[in-house]
Amino acid sequence: MLAVTFFNPDASSLLSFPVFLGVAIALLLAMEFGYRIGRWHQKIGRGSIKEFVGIIDAPILALLGLLIGFTFFGAAERFERRRDLIVEETNHIGTAYLRLDLLRPEDCDTLRVLFKEYLDSRIQTYAVLPDVKAALKEYERTQQFQSEIWTRSVEAAQKTGTSYAAIQLVPALNAMIDITTTRLAVTQFHPPRIVFVMLAILSLIAALLAGYQMSTAARRSWFHVSLFVLTFTLAVYVILDLEYPRLGLIRVDAADALLRDLRSSWGP
Repeated sequence: MLAVTFFNPDASSLLSFPVFLGVAIALLLAMEFGYRIGRWHQKIGRGSIKEFVGIIDAPILALLGLLIGFTFFGAAERFERRRDLIVEETNHIGTAYLRLDLLRPEDCDTLRVLFKEYLDSRIQTYAVLPDVKAALKEYERTQQFQSEIWTRSVEAAQKTGTSYAAIQLVPALNAMIDITTTRLAVTQFHPPRIVFVMLAILSLIAALLAGYQMSTAARRSWFHVSLFVLTFTLAVYVILDLEYPRLGLIRVDAADALLRDLRSSWGP
């Protein structure tokens, strides 16, 4: 089935609290490991740590900053695209519904009932997420409505005796149906997994280097350690939250209000 390709049932686990607690602990352990290595190097007299700070640390931290920046920008751009598609679908459905007036009254009334059920299904498909099974089941129902609306609309347009109704209604129906596939496809548009793996590795390396540099101080500053861990953990969370806006705190659900408002305007 087409929909299976587009929904990722494993994505919800990425935004769970245990995952980000694990990220914070991993960063903390990396800093501690770096701190202990630095202390050990000083103890055995391996030279001044400050000699290597600018040579090694700066390029790695710059690369990490660049990766975070590009990943965040891409996630934010895709987030906006998903919201724009909701607006676009609302317009397509509204246009197709209005053009039903070109049909005979008896056919128009029947199709309006189908359109209301169809829009209810579209709203429900995304409302049930992150329950992927329920979303896929509702999407199957949506496809059934699409098939029935298309068949009945074509037949009704032919009954009008002119080609004007078909010329106006068929393109609107095409756009209304096509946008559902586009929205499903966009939900799967994410950076390659290697990007996230590289982000995780560079974050751990940065934490290790930060701990290594901290070893030159007389004692550790837990305030700075906490700030470092919190900053990187939040950065990773926000990026993933933008990538999966139906699962976390940053959501596109507010844009769904446009579909609900359209449905309300049609009456019960």
